[in-house]
Amino acid sequence: MPFAAALSTHPVTAAAVGEVAGQVLEKLGPHPDLVLLFVTRPHAGALEDAAAAVRHLLSPTVLLGCAAESILGPGLEVEEAPAVSIWAGLVGPVAPVRLWAEVVDGQPQLAGWPDALAFEPQALLLLTDPYSFPVDALLAGLAQRHPDLPVLGGMASAAHGPGGNRLALNDRIHTAGAVGAVIGPGVKLSTVVSQGCRPIGRPLVVTRSERNVVYELAGRPALERLLEMARDGMPERDIRLINQGLHLGLVIDEHRPDFGRGDFLVRNVIGADHSNGAIAVGDVVEVGATVQFHVRDAEAADEDLRDLLASRHADGAVLFTCNGRGSRLFSEPNHDVGVVADVLDNPPVAGFFAAGELGPVGGRNFLHGFTASLALFEEPPLD
Repeated sequence: MPFAAALSTHPVTAAAVGEVAGQVLEKLGPHPDLVLLFVTRPHAGALEDAAAAVRHLLSPTVLLGCAAESILGPGLEVEEAPAVSIWAGLVGPVAPVRLWAEVVDGQPQLAGWPDALAFEPQALLLLTDPYSFPVDALLAGLAQRHPDLPVLGGMASAAHGPGGNRLALNDRIHTAGAVGAVIGPGVKLSTVVSQGCRPIGRPLVVTRSERNVVYELAGRPALERLLEMARDGMPERDIRLINQGLHLGLVIDEHRPDFGRGDFLVRNVIGADHSNGAIAVGDVVEVGATVQFHVRDAEAADEDLRDLLASRHADGAVLFTCNGRGSRLFSEPNHDVGVVADVLDNPPVAGFFAAGELGPVGGRNFLHGFTASLALFEEPPLD
C-alpha cells in the first residue's frame, strides 16, 4: 500500500519524531512524494527540528505540517497533550506552495500562487494561519485560476494570537500566511465534508434579506416560520437543540430537484430580533436562496459522517476536524478517527484539530466550523 501513518505520544520531541518516522519508513520506505507532519503545543517550539529530522529520515518531495491544539493518527485523537503524527504517501506529482495576502485597492488579494505548474493540479492541501491569512480572498483567487480545484485543509490552532502559529513547508517554518501542497494526477483523490448537522422542517425560499440578515422566509418573518415548525409537532429533542444553537443551511445548487445531505452550506444563526422576526446568519444570504434550518449534536454529527463515508473507499486518509469536536462534542474519545477506521476499513490516517476547516460543498470551496473535512486517497490501478 502506498500510504502510511504513525502517531507517538512520547513527551520528548526527538524521541516522538524518531518513533513515527521509523514506523513510516518501515511501512513505506524512503522518498515518499508527500509527508504531512503534525505536532501539538508541547512540541511546537521544536517543529523546525522535527521537520528537519523527518526530511533527513524520509527524504520526501514535499513536507507540509503545522502545530495544533490537538492532533490525530491511526486509531487515536490526542487532545491538548504531547503528540506527533506523520502521514506519508506516494501520490504522484506534488508541488509546494507558499501563499500570502497582498492589499490591492484596499482589498486583500491572493499572492504566491505559481504562474505555472509542471502538471495539472488535482487538489490543494492547505494549512493556514487564522490571524494573518484571509481565506475568502484565497478561495476567490483560486476560483478564478482553477475553478474546479478542491481545497482541503485547516487553520492552525496552536496559538491564541498573531505570530504564535507555526507552519512547516520543506525546510522553512512560517508564522503567518499559508503553506500547501498541490497534488497532481497519479492517485485518485476524493473529498468528504461532514458538517455534522441534520435538517429540520422543510426547505424555504428567502423572500426578504439584507446581507446576513434574513427578514422573511416564504413571505413570512423568519422567526415566525421557526415558531410554526415548533408548534407543528417538532420532537422535544429538536426544540432543546434549537435552544442550544440553531443553524441555517443554504442550498448550493438551486437546480437540483430536491435537497439532501451534502447539498447545504451550513452556517450559524448568530442572533434574532423579536421586534421584526429577523434572524442574523454567519454569511450573506441572498433573496431567492433556498434554505433550511439545521441542528447539531453528537448523534447528528456521528450519523452525518458515517452516512457520507458509507459509499466511499480509501487506502489512505487525511482528516481535518474542528477543535470543537472531539471530547467537546462526543461522549467517547477518538470519535472521528474511529468512524474513519470503522467505515473505511482502517486506512492509514493522520490530521489535526483545526480552528476552521477547508473543504468543498456542492463543488465550491468554503471555510467551515464544527466540520470534519477529509481527503481520501485510493491506490492507482495496476497497468
